[in-house]
Amino acid sequence: MEIGRRTLIAAAPLLVAGGACAQPSQRKLGYAIVGLGGYGLGRIIPEFKNCTHSRLAAVVSGDAAKAKKVAAEHGLSDKAIYSYANFDSIRDNPDVDIVYVCLPNSMHAEYTIRAAKAGKHVMCEKPMAISVAECEAMIAACKAAKRKLMIGYRCHFEATNIAAMRLAKQPDTGKIRYVRSEHGFTAGDPNAWRLKKALAGGGSLMDMGVYSLQAARYMTGEEPIAVTARESTDRNDPRFREVEDMIEWTLEFPSGALAGCQSMYSANQNRILLMGSKGRVELEPATRYDGNRLWTGRDGREQEITPPPGPGKTQFAGQLDHLSQCVVDGREPIVSGEEGLRDIRIVEAIYRSAREGLTIRLT
Repeated sequence: MEIGRRTLIAAAPLLVAGGACAQPSQRKLGYAIVGLGGYGLGRIIPEFKNCTHSRLAAVVSGDAAKAKKVAAEHGLSDKAIYSYANFDSIRDNPDVDIVYVCLPNSMHAEYTIRAAKAGKHVMCEKPMAISVAECEAMIAACKAAKRKLMIGYRCHFEATNIAAMRLAKQPDTGKIRYVRSEHGFTAGDPNAWRLKKALAGGGSLMDMGVYSLQAARYMTGEEPIAVTARESTDRNDPRFREVEDMIEWTLEFPSGALAGCQSMYSANQNRILLMGSKGRVELEPATRYDGNRLWTGRDGREQEITPPPGPGKTQFAGQLDHLSQCVVDGREPIVSGEEGLRDIRIVEAIYRSAREGLTIRLT
């Protein structure tokens, strides 16, 4: 397996630049939200009130009554309501510039490709897809349609994470030696789609593990060259008949730094720790929707950091507006489809390492 080595572009400066377009668009770009589940309806749609360059323009759902109710609550006409069956007709709606895919993982590729073919730019929720092949097809479809593709990595727009990336590169931190990144929650309903392999593509790694993997990459600013993983799952637990519970992996980086990462569905954890030769940077909680906290430590002293504001009123609004501005300015999003593809390549290597008990080289 080969993964191209690439040094991550420092996210924080890009976010500042991305938040200051030379000529902001007078028209807010319209989003169609595909999927009115807990995330699309409960988290993304309410964020449009916090956006400067983005607005809700349409909804897509398999539940006609719910779609009609949501549309009415947000001042949308019946023409702004789509089902999965007539989704392709969204091409005829000039109010929709961007489609945000908030569906189970196994549906990401289909609706990204259909949106691109309908002439719309795409925001796809993480993980990008359930296989490298699907990611490549999504990128190809958007390129063929000359449309932007961005992955919903909201932490790149969250104030404490942006500040942590900056601090990781400061002289007071020294040479990066180790990153610890742990993300998980206690899964409940065994029938939830996240616990069904056909819908999720995997278990905690495909869900919470993406946060751990992303953090290791953006905190070090490097691409890993090898991974070693192992899994711990109680298959007698009805929640884990189809997908993994806990999986741990170690990433090796060109500089010699290591990252110990973990995802789980049987315990609550949300932490990023970076150890440098001179000091440390720590976030706990690290990647929640709100309430994240940041510390630095050096010479036995600990200091909590209050970061400057992120690029938007919230990380979600910053994310939505970033893609809108990229569309207007003709720029690539800082978390493009290529970024999502890199993660899924590593995810496939993690699964293979855990399954075969091997260290997998990534270059």
